[in-house]
Amino acid sequence: MKNLVSSIGSSIIEFSNYVGRLLFFLADTFRWTFVPPFLIRETIKQIYLIGVKSISLTSISALAIGLVLAMQTIWILSKFGAINYLAAVVGLAIVKELGPVVTALMVAGRAGSGISAELGSMKVTRQIDALRVSAVNPTKYLVTTRVIACMISLPILTVFADALGILGGWLIGVSLGGINSRLYWDTTLRYVTLDTDLIPGLFKTIFFGLIIGVVGCFHGFNTSGGTEGVGLSTTSTVVSASLMILISDVFLTRLLQLFIEGI
Repeated sequence: MKNLVSSIGSSIIEFSNYVGRLLFFLADTFRWTFVPPFLIRETIKQIYLIGVKSISLTSISALAIGLVLAMQTIWILSKFGAINYLAAVVGLAIVKELGPVVTALMVAGRAGSGISAELGSMKVTRQIDALRVSAVNPTKYLVTTRVIACMISLPILTVFADALGILGGWLIGVSLGGINSRLYWDTTLRYVTLDTDLIPGLFKTIFFGLIIGVVGCFHGFNTSGGTEGVGLSTTSTVVSASLMILISDVFLTRLLQLFIEGI
């Protein structure tokens, strides 16, 4: 019993220490974000590496989610004679929740781990120290550009994911459910609204991008132990970012419900 209490206490202290260091890193990132010069060319390069390179991954994932969601839903709706509402169910589920969250988790796995591995390799080979010696601020040059790129890329990727997820529902609805194609799209446009469905979902992805960028850079900057340490940092980034995305989604959804009626 004593060992159990001691173990729980150590875990709480370790977690509190991690959160404190992460918040300090986040505050430092914010501070340098608004200090000129603004590295636009490097930020655009990171948007390409993080966003454009992730389009195929997030698009395929969203299409698969739309297909499976429609397959699972169509027979339930048919029991109640409500099969024509498949478009509304798939559209709202994709746009409100599945599109933003699945996109964020995919980007956390691909780009978040990539950021951590890249910066971790730079840390253990002392390239980050070399930047400091050259009077280049590593936080400004390496962290702010990647965090901003993540915050810009996530909403854009989510728009693609939403469209392909709905397209997956259309494929199943028309081919298996026999739903009229025009009726499907009319129902989607009638029930999925811009102000209470699409924009709140995209708003959440800005925070998901912030989480991915900050967590990836934080673990990369705190890498030690050579190549083994780089691997551990990469794994920690994926686990931590994924958990934070899912937990923050709960609070962000509730927060949006308080301020936007009908969400």
